[in-house]
Amino acid sequence: MSSSVSAQPAAEPRWRRLGPDERRTAILTAGIRAFGEQPYSAVQMAAVAADAGVARGLVNHYFGTKRELYLDVVRAVMFVPEPDEVHLPTGTLRRRVEATVDWLMTVLAAHGRTWLAVGADGAGGDPEVRAILDEADHKAAERVLDAVGFTGSVTERANALAAVRAYGGMVKAAVREWVDRGSLTQDQVRSLLCDALVVVLETAIGSR
Repeated sequence: MSSSVSAQPAAEPRWRRLGPDERRTAILTAGIRAFGEQPYSAVQMAAVAADAGVARGLVNHYFGTKRELYLDVVRAVMFVPEPDEVHLPTGTLRRRVEATVDWLMTVLAAHGRTWLAVGADGAGGDPEVRAILDEADHKAAERVLDAVGFTGSVTERANALAAVRAYGGMVKAAVREWVDRGSLTQDQVRSLLCDALVVVLETAIGSR
């Protein structure tokens, strides 16, 4: 999800000119950058505050401890929006899939390293982080099925959800090839993810 002493207004600390919502957003954005660029142990709350342009105490005011900020960063970068926030087009399955993947690629282009750090690498043995990631994976799969208008029995939907969650593992691997290794371009990853998701959904729908 980044002055010198003077009588002029520009010398006033930036945080004093931000409203509460703007301050929280600025801190969260700085946290997303920090945890994407450094291991958890290296992230300093004072540095996050400086990057956000706020007083150090405001980081604790809005987010509490470093761990609590980290958990909010995980939630911010891993959860997909509700279907009505994505504005998916009507039409063919392919068009809907492309719109879904295009939204994902926009997020990854901005926060790909953080998404990988917390989504693929960040769980470790932490049960709270693992629970957030599992919930995010499940909700993302539900929203994909809702976006394409999947209908079916409880059992059929459960099977389709499992297939989309499995596809999520491929997403993380493909993004690593793009963001970390540079072995695939953004356009190649988009094409790969669209093609694969169409096959997954056609198989799930066709098996009903």
